[in-house]
Amino acid sequence: MKIPLQISFHDMPVSPALEALIREKAAKLEQFHPNMTACRVVVDKPHNHSQQGEQFSVTVDVTVPGANLVVNHVRNEDANVAVRDAFLAARRQVEDHVKRKQAEVRHPGQRPVAEAPESPEV
Repeated sequence: MKIPLQISFHDMPVSPALEALIREKAAKLEQFHPNMTACRVVVDKPHNHSQQGEQFSVTVDVTVPGANLVVNHVRNEDANVAVRDAFLAARRQVEDHVKRKQAEVRHPGQRPVAEAPESPEV
C-alpha cells in the first residue's frame, strides 16, 4: 500500500486486539489487489437503542487505481464478526473490480458483431 493503513475507533476505546485483527485482514486484502493505494477502516459503536443490544459498525474504504470501493453498514454485536464480515465484503468488491478491469483489457471497446446470414447458393 502506498498510504499506510488508517484505523479509527469512534465512540469506543481503542482495542489493540481489534486493531491487530484489522491489520491482518488488510494485509490479506492487499493480496487480491497488489496496487491498493489506501485502506481506511472505521469501527464505530453507535448510540445504544433500548430494543437492541450493543452493535458495532465497521466501514472499510479501499482505494485502488480507478476506483474507491466502500463497504459500510456492516453491523454485529461482536466487533470481531463485524470486522470479518466487512473485510469479506471488501474482498468481494476488490475481486469484482479486478475482473471488470481484466475484461476491459481483453475486449477494449469491442462489441459483439452479428454476422450476416450466408445466402444460399443458387
